[in-house]
Amino acid sequence: MKKVFIDGSAGTTGLRIVERLRTRKDIELVVPDEESRKDVEKRRIFLNEADVAILCLPDEAAVEACGLIENDSTVIIDTSCAHRTSEGWTYGFPELTGNREIIRNSKRISNPGCHASGFIALVAPLVENGIISKDAKLSAYSVTGYSGGGKKMIAEYEGENASKLISPRVYGISQSHKHLPEMRKYCSLSAAPVFSPIVSSYYSGMQVCVPLHKDDVKGTAHDVKALYKSYYDGKVIKYKEFIDENGFIRSDALCGSDEMHISVSGNEDRILLTALFDNLGKGASGAAIQNLNIVLSVDETAGLNLE
Repeated sequence: MKKVFIDGSAGTTGLRIVERLRTRKDIELVVPDEESRKDVEKRRIFLNEADVAILCLPDEAAVEACGLIENDSTVIIDTSCAHRTSEGWTYGFPELTGNREIIRNSKRISNPGCHASGFIALVAPLVENGIISKDAKLSAYSVTGYSGGGKKMIAEYEGENASKLISPRVYGISQSHKHLPEMRKYCSLSAAPVFSPIVSSYYSGMQVCVPLHKDDVKGTAHDVKALYKSYYDGKVIKYKEFIDENGFIRSDALCGSDEMHISVSGNEDRILLTALFDNLGKGASGAAIQNLNIVLSVDETAGLNLE
């Protein structure tokens, strides 16, 4: 039985991972109490005794945790931003061509960012297959629930001033959002997209949209749709038409799910690519568990909430 240590189990990502893993019979789950969680030496022991450690920590704390490991056997799955484009780390998005086996054999795996997951799912296959150029000047917007901001933002939206936060809020307006480096790198783009993240007054769920003009695409919307259907195996990422009867897409439609649904809409001149998922599912905790399953060589979907 493999020992799995959750370092940072009190945050939103850690809590959901623990919830998903607690009933698993194939692992020994190590979740320290409040006192042990803050004790560096106890954490050092937990990290070095674990077969797999999942870090659900802020960036600096994740780097510190990696420095506590004194062996070459513990596998790290880091859900922070600290190592997503770092040399020697594997990007934990198994759906990218050839990446599943690399993850399986890696000791250092960086979990993708939530916004980045949707963008990469939509754009990487198109660049890889020559449907859009790596030199394309892209844009994207992403609507997320407030749980993506962690405990501080959750308290803000659920506290006494919640009534003042009904309107969606655009952020990252300086175009220096922390997910941009991975979005560019893993889509092989020569330039980062113009990216507009938006937080809204619902708990979780995310919708990432990438608009394309006809001139950006070598082929048609039908070609893009056909590629997605062949590229993704449907275990976690699936092609689906999810526009409702009135032409709307609910950003929270996959709240609580670990799936991602992608679609192609628009017309002959302007195409809209959309990824729909939960920022705490395929955008965080679900992705970490998927990577854990691959490392352990068990069913990739074990413990995930899927249809």
